[in-house]
Amino acid sequence: MDFGFARDDEDFRAEVRAWLAAHATGVGGRRAWERTLGAAGWIGLGWGVSGYGNRCATLTRQVVWAEEYARSGAPPRSGHIGENLLAPTLIAHGTEEQKARFLPPVAAGDELWCQGYSEPGAGSDLAGVRTVAVREEVGRGYRVTGQKIWTSLAHEADWCFVLARTEPGSKRHHGLTFLLVPMDQPGRVEVRPIRQLTGTSDFNEVFFDGAHAEHVVGGEGNGWRVAMSLLGFERGVSTLAQQIGFARELEDVVRAAEESGAARDPVVRERLVRQWAELRTMRWNALRTLGGSGDAGAPSVAKLLWAGWHQRLGELAVLVRGTAASVGPADWSASSPYELDAAQHLFLFSRADTVYGGSDQIQRTIIAERVLGLPREPKGAV
Repeated sequence: MDFGFARDDEDFRAEVRAWLAAHATGVGGRRAWERTLGAAGWIGLGWGVSGYGNRCATLTRQVVWAEEYARSGAPPRSGHIGENLLAPTLIAHGTEEQKARFLPPVAAGDELWCQGYSEPGAGSDLAGVRTVAVREEVGRGYRVTGQKIWTSLAHEADWCFVLARTEPGSKRHHGLTFLLVPMDQPGRVEVRPIRQLTGTSDFNEVFFDGAHAEHVVGGEGNGWRVAMSLLGFERGVSTLAQQIGFARELEDVVRAAEESGAARDPVVRERLVRQWAELRTMRWNALRTLGGSGDAGAPSVAKLLWAGWHQRLGELAVLVRGTAASVGPADWSASSPYELDAAQHLFLFSRADTVYGGSDQIQRTIIAERVLGLPREPKGAV
């Protein structure tokens, strides 16, 4: 596609930079920051003219906002799951009542969401979910029972969209339903943080024990279609913003290589140049598919590109520092068993890049079956 920024886009860029410079410091917590963004109309730029509290922006201006946000060093978003995943799904598949109920609080930064997809034994293989939803005897809702895992921001979320099995005896992608579940249900919803290699807990286990769910998106039994539609929203503008962060990390690695003397090694120099060239390639590929290329394999190709690239960058980050990379920035203590600097955190966290969001193996299977038309992979019984 012919992608470029017009004069009006650059004027918009100046507005964005000025606003972020004035508001992105001294924020009183992540939820307060979401409300600040919402009050200024910065949430939901890509929803189109939905009329639910967001301001509409062209595709180029959405890119401008995402890039400038990444450059500004503004706080990490807590509301991106509701804004970029749930909202487009409701706009495509929800009822008018559901849009009126859920979109305004997302646009205002008042309600935060998490995604209940992956389960133990059904991570990248999403069709293997075992969480069950049974119709309530009284009322129009469901009772949800099961376990979800690797659930980002579940400890902060007000709501969770959950893929559950509503047809007894159904298998694979049949009999699934997309449900909206309130998280504030003591005794029925339990969140347990998962401690990672980095020492942090960005993900959670979520246990549903008869949790009430009243809202169905897309109709009972149509969960697979809705879920696949949602996964398509995980690419696009956000990919370009992600690459701004990648570029900053690459600059840090190059600087560390120069300071340690590793940059004098021709093999290290070749790897650094390759990382730079591959990052540029990823940008042009993201721009090529931004407007919707119709290529069924585009999301899988993008995931394979950035996941492997970022993992290799993490390996380089510790390689160029030599033996110093094995020493933490602070002494060990019982209350803080170990601390990591930025390079060590990058190395450890990036080990998961080729697993979460759909493992590399799953992405290659999707490309083989849906793009190349190769025989489908045999599936075991569920």
